[in-house]
Amino acid sequence: MTSTHGGHHGTGHGQPRGTGERRNGFGIAALVLGIVGVLLFWTAFGGIVLGLLAVVFGVLGFRRGRRGVATNGTMAIIGAVLGALTLVVSSVLLALGVAVINSDEFKSYQDCIEQANTQSERQDCARDFDREVDER
Repeated sequence: MTSTHGGHHGTGHGQPRGTGERRNGFGIAALVLGIVGVLLFWTAFGGIVLGLLAVVFGVLGFRRGRRGVATNGTMAIIGAVLGALTLVVSSVLLALGVAVINSDEFKSYQDCIEQANTQSERQDCARDFDREVDER
């Protein structure tokens, strides 16, 4: 006698044959990683690593949803979109940060700070740096 309940034969409750339980882990992971990435976009780990993971899990979750083995395809898409936005914004911030650190103005600022002996001199260095950046 064959059973249609349990195992890999389906549940008999509207699930496609051969799917067993619905597996929504990728969609949930994508959404959680996407939200945390949005909150931490200003850090390399938060923006780039979590954003990338959210995109990967979102795509995997969406594919499971299309095959009918997961029920949260929309959640997976939202997680992937949040992850992609986080990844882009964080990458742009990282590129801008690298550009500023490698600029002549920042090198002048560092030299000025190293030679400054008082808080007033350090503040003058900061004002000069701001002025040089604004003129650029």
